[in-house]
Amino acid sequence: WLADNQAAITSAIGDLAKQAEGQQRTRIHGDLHLGQVLMTGHDVMIIDFEGEPARPLHERRAKDLPARDVAGMLRSFDYAAAVAATTRPAASESSEERAGEGAEMFRRRAIEAFLEGYHGTEERDPMMLLFVLEKAAYEVGYEAANRPDWIGVPAGGLAQAARDLLRENGE
Repeated sequence: WLADNQAAITSAIGDLAKQAEGQQRTRIHGDLHLGQVLMTGHDVMIIDFEGEPARPLHERRAKDLPARDVAGMLRSFDYAAAVAATTRPAASESSEERAGEGAEMFRRRAIEAFLEGYHGTEERDPMMLLFVLEKAAYEVGYEAANRPDWIGVPAGGLAQAARDLLRENGE
């Protein structure tokens, strides 16, 4: 599907990237995901602010759009759901189906709750679509090099992000 729609996806990426021009940038985490979040009693702490280790230092220090961090967290929910779905104990087929549905329900609700808490609405910033797509593409490369058995998680996320991008772009 991605290969068949490459031209439309590339065009939509270009159109959306133009919207980033002139937007307010700020310091961001740069590598925000669930592994960077600690619960401390009734509070949350975000740790490890050095940014994405694979990026050069000058890029990690540069200001960026906050939607990049939000996209990292949204992708992290896909991984959490995938881990939950693959590490559950063996069960009957109907139990496995329910567990898979539960993992998907968690993913969907976690994303909705995170966006509601972040934006005050479940609506997504259009730039987030671009950053989710970028993050999923990065993850495909990472998993191919380091954990090939996990490549289905970011590949599925990449395809979904591309579909969302085309839908948002009216295609």
